[in-house]
Amino acid sequence: MQLPRDKYKEVRDAVSIGGPPPLWFTEAAEKSWGVHLGDAPASSTVLVRPETALNYSRATWEINKGCNFACDMCVVWKRPFAGLPIEGKTRLLEMVRDTGVLWFQFTGGEPTIDPDFIESYRMAYGMGMMLEVLTNGSRLDHTPTLEALTELPPHKVTVSLYGATAETFEALTNTRGAFKRVLHGLRAAKEAKLPLELSLIVTNHNAHEVDAMKALAEEIGAPYKVFADISPSYDGDKGPLDFQAAQYINREEVFRGCPAGHTFYHLDPFGNATMCKVGRENPINLMSTGVGGLRNLPLIADAQMLRTGGCTGCKLSDSCRVCRPLAKLYQKAEAPLENYCQHGFKEAK
Repeated sequence: MQLPRDKYKEVRDAVSIGGPPPLWFTEAAEKSWGVHLGDAPASSTVLVRPETALNYSRATWEINKGCNFACDMCVVWKRPFAGLPIEGKTRLLEMVRDTGVLWFQFTGGEPTIDPDFIESYRMAYGMGMMLEVLTNGSRLDHTPTLEALTELPPHKVTVSLYGATAETFEALTNTRGAFKRVLHGLRAAKEAKLPLELSLIVTNHNAHEVDAMKALAEEIGAPYKVFADISPSYDGDKGPLDFQAAQYINREEVFRGCPAGHTFYHLDPFGNATMCKVGRENPINLMSTGVGGLRNLPLIADAQMLRTGGCTGCKLSDSCRVCRPLAKLYQKAEAPLENYCQHGFKEAK
């Protein structure tokens, strides 16, 4: 629900004085969410987040770039297992809360292998954030992880799927037993009624199994999206491009603008804030600047969105399918134009 300011204040005041929730809020909660608040004090049923000066609503966090898979086409080309200690993670999450974030994504690397993932997840949940976990699914049947996700349900758990057979899956992830572990994790998550969604990652190595991957997703009973646009690594390494299945590149979707840096930001394992996962120029280290450092992020983001280099003066820019930061990555990696640019696609045809 979206509340006008006066209604927000009513709920906030009810919580602060220990009274019951306003009747209109109780009725709305029942209608919108199927939640019966009853006559209990509002302070025992409602968490009121304070207003913030920055008003960021969404953020993502690479809690750790380390991973228990070694996928050749991974955009995190180098996967160092490193990050903040739990004290630093706690301070970082408090700053995320204080910037107004409501939707928060845990990502990596593989977030569930970080030693502080469960504690960080519980902390973020307790701060009133809607949580998404972006994972390879291999640890979803890990008892402490599954207990945390079941007790404190996430908004969504998005699992990357790399094939429909053990042979293909394990060759792509370079990890023996990966397929079996992921299937165990998916079935445990489904049994626990977690809100699953699958990303079917298509490369030139597993493209022959796309239909089988869709069938597997339907068998599991999870919605899915096909993701085939392989980009250079976030560091600009072109290695992942060798695994692009060209016939599956999405050439229809048009980039229509993005709020990155204005209402959304990304964090790396050490608290460096950037406009998004791709646009990582001029990072702001929140551990040294505090929340106030984010006031500079909108201008940094706007500068990265300017058409420069080979895109200056492009007459097809209004229908380009990639943003400028992503185009810069492709250009830095000297990627074939047909991978990301309409000019190259026309030439290829």
